[in-house]
Amino acid sequence: MTVEASDKKNESGFGETIRVIIEALLIALVIRTFAFQPFNIPSGSLIPTLLVGDYLFVSKYAYGYSKHSFPFSAVPINGRIWGSEPKRGDIAVFKLPRDGETDYIKRVIGLPGDRVQVLDGLLRINGVPVKKVAAEPMTTVDAFGRLVKVPQYTETLPNGVSYHVIEREGDTGYYDNTKEYLVPPGHYFMMGDNRDNSTDSRDQSSNGVGFVPYENFVGRAEMIFFSIDEGARPWEIWKWPTEARWGRIFQKVR
Repeated sequence: MTVEASDKKNESGFGETIRVIIEALLIALVIRTFAFQPFNIPSGSLIPTLLVGDYLFVSKYAYGYSKHSFPFSAVPINGRIWGSEPKRGDIAVFKLPRDGETDYIKRVIGLPGDRVQVLDGLLRINGVPVKKVAAEPMTTVDAFGRLVKVPQYTETLPNGVSYHVIEREGDTGYYDNTKEYLVPPGHYFMMGDNRDNSTDSRDQSSNGVGFVPYENFVGRAEMIFFSIDEGARPWEIWKWPTEARWGRIFQKVR
């Protein structure tokens, strides 16, 4: 084989490699944009349902598509296309209304037109107390980083969706007694399951979450595909045997 033929073969192999990489990246981008987007849990606002260090798949198609479904909200879509409205009890990722950029994840509690209030730690929707039953206390971290046992409850929404919540400060937390919120048309009321450690729709200040517009929804949390203890990093493979939460992998998010 001549040197010239060898060079052409090398150039052909290099070009093929580049083409495969570009195709793989395009396929990944399409999947991320239209089907599933990975999302990691950076805070404890949804404990006990989701833990810091959980990695999720979020279905982009669950609620249809808006400009926030695309990277950098770059596609100028008004409202949503092929939309399906969030259901009460869904855990959803959305763009923070005040900046339209920051990703938040909370549970859908109030639908458009609902009246939502918390009195003595008891959630009320349209004037009716939500069923709340005591469960086994949970060990978690308090505001000072200490391990403590906190009250845990099973809460059941009017449509039958049940999940666990914790009350780190009992029924005396800052948002355990609120005014009654009237959810505007086209908006949703979002709350964390860690009721005393969640910035959510109860905070209506300029720095809070407030009501979440329908078009700000990114997708619905579906499944945990990896989980590792807080403080460890997923790329630190040598820590997996002791730090990975193997029992949480492939769990559905509810």
